[in-house]
Amino acid sequence: MSPLLLGVRHHGPGSARAVRAALDAARPAAVLIEGPPEGDALLPLAADPGMRPPVALLAHAADDPGRAAFWPLAGFSPEWEAIRWAQERELPVRFIDLPAAHSLAVPESGEEAEDGAGDPDGDGSGAAPGSVRLDPLAVLAATAGYEDPERWWEDVVEHRGGAGPAADPLGVFEALGEAMGALREEYGAGGHHRDLVREAYMRQRMRAARREFGDDYAVICGAWHVPALRARTTAAADKALLTGLPKVKVETTWVPWTHRRLARAGGYGAGITSPGWYAHLFAARDRPVERWLTKVAGLLREEDRHVSPAHVIEAVRLADTLAAMRGRPVPGLTETLEAVRAVMCDGSDIPLALIEDRLVVGDVLGEVPDAAPVVPLQRDLTRQQRSLRLKPEAQDRELELDLRKDTDAAKSLLLHRLRLLGIDWGVPTASRGSTGTFRETWRLRWEPELAVRVAEAGIWGTTVLGAATARAEADATGAGELGEVTALAERCLLAGLSGALPAVLRALADRAALDTDVAGLAKALPALARSLRYGDVRGTDAAALGTVAAGLAERICVALPPACAAGLDADAAEELRGHVDGVHGAIGLLDAEGLRERWAAVLRTLAGRDTVPGLIRGRAARLLLDDGRLPPEETARLMGLSLSPACAPADAAGWIEGFAGGGSGGGTLLVHDERMLGLIDGWLVSVPERAFVDVLPLLRRTFGGYEAGVRRTLGELVRRGPGRGRAGGAGPGAAAPAGFGPELDPVRADAVVDLVHLLLAGAPA
Repeated sequence: MSPLLLGVRHHGPGSARAVRAALDAARPAAVLIEGPPEGDALLPLAADPGMRPPVALLAHAADDPGRAAFWPLAGFSPEWEAIRWAQERELPVRFIDLPAAHSLAVPESGEEAEDGAGDPDGDGSGAAPGSVRLDPLAVLAATAGYEDPERWWEDVVEHRGGAGPAADPLGVFEALGEAMGALREEYGAGGHHRDLVREAYMRQRMRAARREFGDDYAVICGAWHVPALRARTTAAADKALLTGLPKVKVETTWVPWTHRRLARAGGYGAGITSPGWYAHLFAARDRPVERWLTKVAGLLREEDRHVSPAHVIEAVRLADTLAAMRGRPVPGLTETLEAVRAVMCDGSDIPLALIEDRLVVGDVLGEVPDAAPVVPLQRDLTRQQRSLRLKPEAQDRELELDLRKDTDAAKSLLLHRLRLLGIDWGVPTASRGSTGTFRETWRLRWEPELAVRVAEAGIWGTTVLGAATARAEADATGAGELGEVTALAERCLLAGLSGALPAVLRALADRAALDTDVAGLAKALPALARSLRYGDVRGTDAAALGTVAAGLAERICVALPPACAAGLDADAAEELRGHVDGVHGAIGLLDAEGLRERWAAVLRTLAGRDTVPGLIRGRAARLLLDDGRLPPEETARLMGLSLSPACAPADAAGWIEGFAGGGSGGGTLLVHDERMLGLIDGWLVSVPERAFVDVLPLLRRTFGGYEAGVRRTLGELVRRGPGRGRAGGAGPGAAAPAGFGPELDPVRADAVVDLVHLLLAGAPA
């Protein structure tokens, strides 16, 4: 008598049913399963009512949680069925694969570590450099005349009927074991050389089981390993293979998994192409095609597509016909999808892609019981998720938050703190509708790998708040540039980390005092200004930032004019123009006394100094004009000087780009001020032909950024000639365009003030 060896394909519903049938027939006294022995202590949790597959056994190095591996299990995994079978009968069940303590000590190991019959070493560490790894299923499928290994596996295992080998619960395992034996004889390790070590360890565990149970035990493992586990080898030879293996201390737990991460497309080496379909096959013990197509119809109806019961009946008939024509025992996924495309989707691949995403793969997220061991940080995160009703979900979901509400503000703080810890459960996105600072939009998606990120972040503290505070303080100390510290200050305020702000502010003051690069200073100021604004919105005390920000702004006011007059090339001028915009917006948010006036003086200096590149001069003039600090007559004078024949065409084109660039509303300004449009038009027609070719790309970029309606109106004005298409020009005392008064009417303008206040109510500046 010999032990029962059941070679399976991981995550195969046919294998799972066959394993249970074989165990029912053989009734072994113990069950051994391919998996890390460190997980033995966690196996009782599989019987907990709170455990709902898909789940994964997670092992990570105790001193480096980032070195981790997963062993995923779905409800239709043969290993899971074997575990539950043994537990239902109160029989011993153990893992027998190479310990994670060894596999995680090898630098290249990690990711999903479970292997499969189709990919004997799913952790990616088994192949020797330069070797070609054998895909056993592909070889067997090709031998049987199949081009698609998945289709061969479905026909041979997943869709087995009740006749022939299927009548014997052990027949399929014997046939598959013989096939794998032939492959091992032909190809040896098949490029999976690390499997030799793993199989040596499994044989050692089998010898220990034999001493305890005799030969009355069953082994559930990847079919690829069966011939090696049957081979007659000596304990000494196996021990020699295992001697000297590196080792690390590891910790293990159960974590939720998803169907999407079981999919091969998700990067899982032992993955399958259709976990949602396989889950359906396992759950639907009768009429699986009819039940599947009913699910498809329900999904399409949710998407407002007209699908009736008649469509389902016709799709079932077509799938059966396709299977019969192709000689398949029952319709597979290929036949059902083709039937769906033809009958329910009118031949379109667009709704079919939705079906493949939602049903064929799916977003099912498993659950683990509270009794599963976790780091304290994970417990605190779970507590907050429950109290805030933020349930982790595998599919993308948008979350709209109104920061004026306490619960929404608490959700925002949690998500920002997690991002600071490197746990990107949520990612901020642009808000739809309101753009006020009291509103946030997040896109949430829980990935299994985030459990590792939580374990890694556990070194910073036992609570989310404490860990985020400690991480922020450490990041402030280690920051190399001023911009890094200002960005960190902004993140601290978003996350409500008042405890970290003193350390961050010290680092900010130290680096600001040492930084002499005006570009670096200008890059840092906007983040500080935003931080002050967020402090007001969230009720966070950010007053200490005001002093630092004001000092930074003063230094920029002193250093900017010399920096702009230092012979900048086109790229440097473009970069500095962006910094001028950023500083201008930031100073508008600061309340330091006299700062805005000093900044306006800097802009006047830049606008009137001919050694400053035209791009920056034009931008400074435009900012002054928008703020009402530069009269239209003076603006026209500066434009006339910059577009005079004495100026180089490239510099003049740069002035136009800075003043009227597409992103600054310059097109609308030119539409309503025909005097400035006339100046540009007059300059443009006077540019020599050779110079015109040189400045044309810059002009195209300037005017190409305008909206289509603005471009059309400007073209019409230029065609008629600026100042001629309307009654008079735009200068003082000139007749106003038809339908407009000669000057602004303050009484009529004041009438809209109350409405503007109403529209902006609740939206802080």
